[in-house]
Amino acid sequence: MKTAKEIAILSVFTALLIGGQFVLSAISGVEVVTVLAVSFFYCFGVVRGAIVATAFSLIRCFLFGFFPNVIILYLIYYNLLAVVFGLIGVAFDRKITVKKMVVIVVVAVLMTALFTLLDNLVTPLFYGFTKTAKKAYFIASLTTMLPQIICATATVSLLFYPLYRIYKSIKI
Repeated sequence: MKTAKEIAILSVFTALLIGGQFVLSAISGVEVVTVLAVSFFYCFGVVRGAIVATAFSLIRCFLFGFFPNVIILYLIYYNLLAVVFGLIGVAFDRKITVKKMVVIVVVAVLMTALFTLLDNLVTPLFYGFTKTAKKAYFIASLTTMLPQIICATATVSLLFYPLYRIYKSIKI
């Protein structure tokens, strides 16, 4: 059973993700959701991460619209991100060293690329794209993937540890 404090923390964090996405939504490829999410999932684990990932994936639709392919993409990707970083947090005993930070940054960047690649599967499948349209969609997605990868590298490298310290101070 969840305590009121835990429910409040999960709710506030979900709102933080939505706010972070909303604030930077006009700038293609620039986002803070990755660093906020991976540091939270790392510190608070798979179950709490999955709750936040699912809530974020569904509630964000009120701001950005209810597009079924995007809902599917977000539900798959952010829950997978929660599992990956929740398990990394367990494997690393929720501690940080320089070597662990390198792994965290590399995995965050790979997962960021996976988001676009997953979108390249989900969206064409959902809308029944032709082979030519699938190829065009994939090529067009690369112009967004590169800034996302650069952004994820920079934000996770610079902000993961300070966020980790803040999250570790929260007792649930």
